[in-house]
Amino acid sequence: MIVTTASGDVSGRSQPDGVHSFRGIPFAAPPVGALRFEPPQPATAWSGVRDATEYGATAPHLLSTGALSAIIPDVVRPGDDYLNLNVWTADTAGAAPVMVFIHGGSFTSGSGSVEGYDGSRFARDGVVLVTVNYRLGADGFLWFGEGIPNLGLLDQVAALEWVRDNIAAFGGDPNTVTIFGESAGGMSVGALLAMPAAEGLFHRAIAESGAGHHSIDAESARLVGTRLAGILGVAATRAAVADVPVDRLLEAQAQLAREITATPKPALWGDVAEKGLAFLPVVDGSVLPCSPIAAVTAGASADIDLLVGNNTEEAGLLLTPGNKISAMPKWLVYLAARQARLPVSGVRVYSRGLRGAKASAVLVSILTDYLYRIPAIRLAEVHPRAHVYEFDWGTPAFDGALGACHGVELPFVFDNLDAPDWAGMTGGAAPQSLADSVHGAWVRFAHTGDPGWNRYTSPGRIAMRFGMVDETTRDDRAAERAVWAGIR
Repeated sequence: MIVTTASGDVSGRSQPDGVHSFRGIPFAAPPVGALRFEPPQPATAWSGVRDATEYGATAPHLLSTGALSAIIPDVVRPGDDYLNLNVWTADTAGAAPVMVFIHGGSFTSGSGSVEGYDGSRFARDGVVLVTVNYRLGADGFLWFGEGIPNLGLLDQVAALEWVRDNIAAFGGDPNTVTIFGESAGGMSVGALLAMPAAEGLFHRAIAESGAGHHSIDAESARLVGTRLAGILGVAATRAAVADVPVDRLLEAQAQLAREITATPKPALWGDVAEKGLAFLPVVDGSVLPCSPIAAVTAGASADIDLLVGNNTEEAGLLLTPGNKISAMPKWLVYLAARQARLPVSGVRVYSRGLRGAKASAVLVSILTDYLYRIPAIRLAEVHPRAHVYEFDWGTPAFDGALGACHGVELPFVFDNLDAPDWAGMTGGAAPQSLADSVHGAWVRFAHTGDPGWNRYTSPGRIAMRFGMVDETTRDDRAAERAVWAGIR
């Protein structure tokens, strides 16, 4: 099948299930050479018909080699033309709601071209699904105070502009666009809610395991950038970093991440010491005028339907499987709580709520709330159109030690339980009924702005807990929520 875009014709793949897929379509020019560390520029038009049957290049990044790489899919495809996107549609003559997925990966890895993100089931259910790539690591988020910051976020804006201008040709309605993302993708959704450049480009938003608290100030960005330049042995400028071979830059980024983890001191890293990620959206006063949570509190994106939430044991993935299942000393729980500024009395609240549980379970619960659940709740508290969810199905990976960990909801959201990419996460035991429920809620939200339960700000702090049996909750775990008052 051939579709005409603003840059030229593309030829996609017609699948046996009646879905048409178009892959590797450029939405901006390759960000290399003179365009490196510059805002995204329009894609160069082509003549003839461009083959869009295979995924295109991905943003340069390192693949994980740890034990968890078996359950978190990722891929690296070489090439400069990596600002591209993929589209799935069932009817190019229609006007279906559009969903644009922003992948996770700590802003340093991941890709929208992972087979596990195949959008066929969304297209089957009346949605035009788009997945995107954007600049990662230093290329996307390095900033010394010179030039334009947040290039990775501006790439996402450019992709949304492409959707606005082209998606009707694929059967999508540019006036009914839902952005959704997981982890760094969820944090990106939070940032887009606050960005003037993104205004009007989407109408609904879903933030999975990422909310409005994940940004850093300009000085923190400078501290991180200066240390990266020091590792590379170059001047602290983007021009100097641009002269470094990509492989060397990626290794230096990995070393930088290890240093931040080993010595999380604000004097060294500023905000990054608390956030834990080397590269994050930077509050520069222009591209990102203020922190996303502050912007939403002040009324930004108040007309956008919002769905936000997390998984019950997100932090299970942040600990190695060995630490999770082994005897963990209680002092480590108190040390982690201190880092999160949670008082001893707060730790006791968690211990009572998990009476009889191992110290590792208490630590996972505290870190999950600190990093994911409380930020999601606080975003919902200040947004007038927010719905909240929690996903509570534990992966059988590592003998069930990880629980309902970070990323486990993704095969259910995409209804891709049978995808080889997710075999390590699902273990062949994932219930299709749960995928029907979660995927159905996401599709319903894209169509109507209502996932099927009341808004969080309605009386009672209503949320949906997805599990073997779905359950509507009312101010769930209120005591644990209360201990974070005044923190963050």
